[in-house]
Formats: sequence, C-alpha cells, structure tokens
Amino acid sequence: MNKKNSFAFSLHVFVLFFSIHSSWAQKSAIEKNLKKEEALSHFSFLASDELKGRDAARMEIDIAARYIAEQFEKYGAKSLEKLEGYYQFVPLIQSAPPQVGEIILGDKPLTLGGDMLVLGGQDVEGEFDVVNLGYGLEEDYEGQDVSGKWVVTRVGKPDRLTPSELFEAGREKRALAKSKGALGLIEMYNVPNTPWGLLANYLNRPQMGLDPAPHENQQFPYIWVKDLSNEILNQIEPSGEKVGVRINGKVNRKINGRNVVAWIEGTDPELKEEYIMLSAHYDHLGVGQPNAEGDSIYNGARDNAVGTVALINAAQFFAENPPKRSVLLSAWTAEEKGLLGSSYFSENPPIPLNQVIYNLNIDNAGYNDTSVITVIGLGRTSADHHIQDAVSEFGLEAIPDPAPEQGLYDRSDNVNFAKRGIPAPTFSLGFTAFDEQVGEHYHQPSDRFENFDLEYALLYWKSYILAAQKIANDPDQPLWMEGDKYEEAGKALYQLE
Repeated sequence: MNKKNSFAFSLHVFVLFFSIHSSWAQKSAIEKNLKKEEALSHFSFLASDELKGRDAARMEIDIAARYIAEQFEKYGAKSLEKLEGYYQFVPLIQSAPPQVGEIILGDKPLTLGGDMLVLGGQDVEGEFDVVNLGYGLEEDYEGQDVSGKWVVTRVGKPDRLTPSELFEAGREKRALAKSKGALGLIEMYNVPNTPWGLLANYLNRPQMGLDPAPHENQQFPYIWVKDLSNEILNQIEPSGEKVGVRINGKVNRKINGRNVVAWIEGTDPELKEEYIMLSAHYDHLGVGQPNAEGDSIYNGARDNAVGTVALINAAQFFAENPPKRSVLLSAWTAEEKGLLGSSYFSENPPIPLNQVIYNLNIDNAGYNDTSVITVIGLGRTSADHHIQDAVSEFGLEAIPDPAPEQGLYDRSDNVNFAKRGIPAPTFSLGFTAFDEQVGEHYHQPSDRFENFDLEYALLYWKSYILAAQKIANDPDQPLWMEGDKYEEAGKALYQLE
C-alpha cells in the first residue's frame, strides 16, 4: 500500500471510528438522561382517570396543558416571546345542530340532516337575496355586491376536495364572505369521493371547530346543501334569486383552547436560526359510552399520552444537550376534533414557518409489534436514514406505513405543515397492519397506561430523541424526495428555486 492509499485508509478508519464513537456517545447520553420512573410518572398521570380523557371541550384539558407547560419550564425549555408564557391560545367553538333547520333554494325545500347541514352560525329566519359565486374565491367577487345577501358557492376549491381541505376552504370562504358584507354562506356539496350520508352522519351532531370570530358573539351562518348532480346549483342565476331560511335552536359555546409550546436554542451560530419541530397532540376523546366493564373514560394512553411524554422527555434531554439547530416543542390541542390546534398554529405561527425545517410528529392508534417503529411518511424525505439509524441503535427497525388505505398521513397534525412545505413524517408505535390487535384499544376506554408495554415505551421515547438529535445536528437541510406531492410547496417555502 503506497503512502497516499495508506493515508486515505487511515482517514477513512478515523472518520468511521469518530462516527461510531459519536453515535455511541449520543445514545449513552440519552440512556443516562431519561429516568425510567420519572418518564413513567408523566405517562401515568396524563393517561389517568383524573384527567377524564383530556377532551378539548372539558376543563380537565387545562390541567393537562398546565402540567405539560410546567414540565417544559422545569426542565429548562424556554417560552416563545410572541406567546403568553408557554401557551398559544386557540379560539375554539363547540356547536350543536339546531332543533329546526330548513331552507328553500331554487324551487326545492331542504331539511336538516337529509339534504342540508348547518355547520355554523346562529338562529336566523327570513327570505334573503342570493348571489351565485362559483367557488367563492376572491376573484369570484369581482364586480359583485354581496352586501346584505347570502352567497352560494361550490364546496371546497379546485383540486382541494379531501374532507380536511373542504373544512379548511370553508373557513377561508366564510371569512371572505363575511368581509364582503354577506349575511351567510351556502356551499353546494357535489364531491363524489366522500358519500354525503357518511358526512351527514358525522357532521349533524355536536362539533368543535376553530372560532372564525373569537371576539364576536354573533356567528356567521354556514350551510352545506346536498347537490351531487349540480341540479340545484344550475337553477340559481348569478343574481336575482332568493333563499328562505329557518334555523332555530342553534347552540354555540366558545372555548379557549391551548397549544403548549416551548423551545431550546441550538448551539451553532448559523444553524440555530433553524428549528426542528417535535410535536404531538395531547388531547383525546374524554368521557363517552361505557364498555362491557362499565369504563366510560377514554384515557388515550396510546393516543396520544405516550407521544406527549416523548415531548416532555425531549425537553429534558435537549435542555441539557442542545443540538446545533434549535428545537421547537409543540403539544397540540383538539387534534381529535379535526387537527384544530396544529391548524391554528400553522395559520398563526409565532415564528416564521420557513425557519422550521422539519417536523417529527407523533400520533398513534396502537401497536402490534414491539420490534418496530412505524413511520408514517418514511421514504418521503431526505432525513429517513437518521430515523432508521436512531431506531436501529435501540434494537428496533423503522418500517413505512403498512396501511396506506387508512390515509393516516393526512389524518394527523403533520399534514398541516406538510402542505405548507415542511417535511413532516409521523413517528408511530410499531404496527404491521391496522388489524384487530390495534383496533382493540384504538379510541376505546381500554387504551390505558396499565396495559401498555412500558419497556417498549422507553425504547420508543429514546429512539425518538436520538432521531431528532441526528436530524438537528445534520448540516444538510432535510428535503422532500423528488416527485413528492409536497415537494413544490417545500421549494416555495424555503425559496429553493
């Protein structure tokens, strides 16, 4: 071997040794930092009966929020300047369907539950002028006077027709119609991929949403009408039509929800301006129908107290071992009500979203294989190898989503950031199929701390922290893989082209 090759070989061995030693040191630090009894105490409390299932509509959710905030503060994570302490207050509104809901649009009477749904607003009765405005976007209002009238539009937006996109578009269109002086909004539902009957069964009951007018007592009327063949819509002229409305017995209750947010400053002079966001929702279903054993508290140990504890453990570790990038810790409220806490944060970020270069989210249904970590979104970002390496160092294997038909990626908080361009997988408990073993505890009173594999919980928490550390220390910014549906949003957010 000549001197040149000998030097190259020696350099390779040195780099390999340094990499192995560094990885061992990181793993060792996590093992030393995470105290089993303390971590399990957090877990036991958040999944306890005393918190009544952490329903975002119940007072016990505030106890959980305070507990999380106190742990963040105790361990040394800091509050953001633009927030009120460790809280981002989220304006929520809980509403129940009216006792009476009827409208006459075109020549057809429509009744609550069958042909129409009252999704927002208050009691109203009378006959009003109607303006038909296509999708009800800003450009559709050009040259139109809607003051004192009701606006009728198609539901959603072009190419934005999943249920979550319909609801988000509805919030935007309500705000726009109200700003133009309209009295109410009617969206005509004609989306073939989600059956009306399924939506009607889900939506025609008490609901929680983001409050579009948190500082006002009056609620803007918002109605969906079943019109699968556009028959009613085609009868409505651009102007000159009338709508008869009768809504009585509508109930609305304002709730001040809380996202719990903290941060830890990075050590690198340049990279510390970027954040890796670690997130999990801390709410669950509350109190509901009792099971065969008479238990009516939906404790949500798997979904998602275990994820919330991961954030608390991460706060403790990174406050003592800060990585090069800054760490943003975000515990979301009202995920179970429609991803509301994370949606509000993404629309009202206390730091610029283009400084958040990655979101390692946690959400769970359950597990059926304690030898793996299931990563919803594995294979979609350039940081995958860090997750795989971190998991393997704790004797586990990272696997991709085994049940894509469930649409899990778009059913959790990560999607509110992915669609804005932030690479955002979800780090889930190990499941190889969405089967009966997972379903046994999913959204059931049996989802309890007492029947959780606690040794697996410890490995889960440790591998999550190590994955986050590896990503936060990598000088290369994580990106969407080429061709991913969110790649263009990422390029726009980070101005990569």
